[in-house]
Amino acid sequence: MAGSRREKVSDLIQAEVARLLQQEVHDARLGFVTVTGVTVSPDLRHARVHVSTLAEGEARAAALSALKAARGFVRRRLGQELRLRYTPDIEFRLDTSLEQGARIERLIEDLRAPGGPADEADEE
Repeated sequence: MAGSRREKVSDLIQAEVARLLQQEVHDARLGFVTVTGVTVSPDLRHARVHVSTLAEGEARAAALSALKAARGFVRRRLGQELRLRYTPDIEFRLDTSLEQGARIERLIEDLRAPGGPADEADEE
């Protein structure tokens, strides 16, 4: 039962943070940021917001810096909108799972390609 409440709160936070970043946080450094998930602590006092961005290098660092700067605003607005007993402390984390998946997909395609490492092993 406690797990399902945590999941519901996590889903609510994810939807609200995504809305806030899209509609109310006006920072050009953000670029295109997507909220990919939220992990909430068992006591619901801490929320780790996982985000991905298409930017790379310095633009990615700037987006993370913008998120860090907006943390207080996002937390305050969450408290106003969600009406939880405790407004969770927000921590933004970069989610690189999409990039890792794309890298693995490229490696698999390289193995399947004619003349790739898989064909060379068959020839020996």
